Amino acid sequence: MFLRLLSPLILIVVLALGALPARAFDTRAASAYVLDVTTGTVLMEKNADVALPPASMSKLMTVNLLFEALADGRVTMSTPFAVSERAKNMGGSTMFLNTQDRPTVEDLLQGIIVQSGNDACVVVAEGLGGTEEAFARMMTERAKDLGMENSSFGNSSGWPDPRQRMSMKDLAILTNHIITDFPQYYPYFSQTEYHYKGRAPDNRFNRNPLLNLGIGADGLKTGHTQEAGYGLVGSARQGNRRVIFVVSGMNSEKERAEEAEAIVNWAFRQFSMKTPVKAGERVTEIPVWLGENDSVGLTVEKDVALLVSALGRGALNAEVKWIGPVEAPITAGQQLAEMVVKRPDLPDQIIPLVAAEDVASGGIGKRMGVAAQKMLGKVLGQDSALATFLN
Repeated sequence: MFLRLLSPLILIVVLALGALPARAFDTRAASAYVLDVTTGTVLMEKNADVALPPASMSKLMTVNLLFEALADGRVTMSTPFAVSERAKNMGGSTMFLNTQDRPTVEDLLQGIIVQSGNDACVVVAEGLGGTEEAFARMMTERAKDLGMENSSFGNSSGWPDPRQRMSMKDLAILTNHIITDFPQYYPYFSQTEYHYKGRAPDNRFNRNPLLNLGIGADGLKTGHTQEAGYGLVGSARQGNRRVIFVVSGMNSEKERAEEAEAIVNWAFRQFSMKTPVKAGERVTEIPVWLGENDSVGLTVEKDVALLVSALGRGALNAEVKWIGPVEAPITAGQQLAEMVVKRPDLPDQIIPLVAAEDVASGGIGKRMGVAAQKMLGKVLGQDSALATFLN
C-alpha cells in the first residue's frame, strides 16, 4: 500500500484490492436482505426496513426466547411443558400434541424448527409467559432490546394478525443473534426431519429447501401465508465466510427455493474476502503535538477482512481520518483514527486505527519550541488547520 497526504487530517491510503463492482442481483423477492456476517457487509437490501407479515419466520423469536430461558437456567432441555386446549386446537402446521402430552423443551424446539408446529409455539408461549398474549408482549420488548426497530408481535406462531410484523433486516438481526449467541443450539436448524412420538409422519420433514444441496446451508426457517407469500430466513457457510439471507413475498415454494439458492451462490461467487492489513501492521503515521516524538504509527488491533468483487483488479482507495492535533501522551492501542474503505456497489467499511506505540509528552524544551512554532503558524500547516476537526 502507499499513501498520499491530502490535509493535516485526511490521508488517502491505496490498498492492493480489486475495485471493480460485482454483478448486481435483481431478486424476484418483494423484499430481501443479504448480510455477509464474517465482514459485516450488507450485500443486498430491497424494502429491507418495511414491516411485513413474517408468517412462520416469526417463530425464530419464539425459539430465541426459549434459547434465552435455557441459557439463564429457567428451563433445561428435559423440562416438561403442559399442553392446553388452546395449543391442542391450533390449526395449520402442528406436532399433533394433545392435552395428555408433556413435551420437553427439546421436543418443542424440534417441533417448532423442523415441523413448524403452531401448537408447539403456543405451548412454549404459555409455559414461559403464562398466556400467549403476555408472551407476544415479551417478544416485542425483546425485539426492541435487540435493535429490531420494525418488529411487533401478536402471537407466538406467525398466525395472521395485524400486530404480527417484522422487516427483513430485523429478521437478519435476530438470526445473527441466534447464530452468534447460541451456537450450542444452532445445529437444530439443520435437522432434516422429526416427528413427536411418531405422529404426523407427513409433517416430519424440514421445509428448508436448501439443506441438502451441498451449498453450506444450515438453517433457519421458512414461512408462508396467503398475505405474506413464501419467505425464507436462511444462512450458509462456505470456507471461513457465513452469509445470512432473508427473502419474502415469493409466489410459490419453487420460486422461493430457486431464489434462495441463487442468492447463496451469488453471495459466495461474486465476492471474495481479502485481508489487506494484518493485526499490528503499520498502516500510516500521523503528527503528534507536544510529544517526545513528532509522529505516531497507526495500526489495527485485529486482521482486517474486506469483501471485494471476486473479478476485480487494481487498487482501492481508503481515507484515514482523525481528530487533530493529536496531543501526547499517547498509549499503544489507543484509538486515534478511522480508515474508511470505499468499494463500488458496497457500503463503506469503517476500520478503527490505534496507536502502534507509546508516545510520551515532550520535555520543557520541546514544548517551548512548539509554542514558538505555533506563533509563526507552522504547527501542522497553517494555524487554521488546528481548528479543523473531523467529527
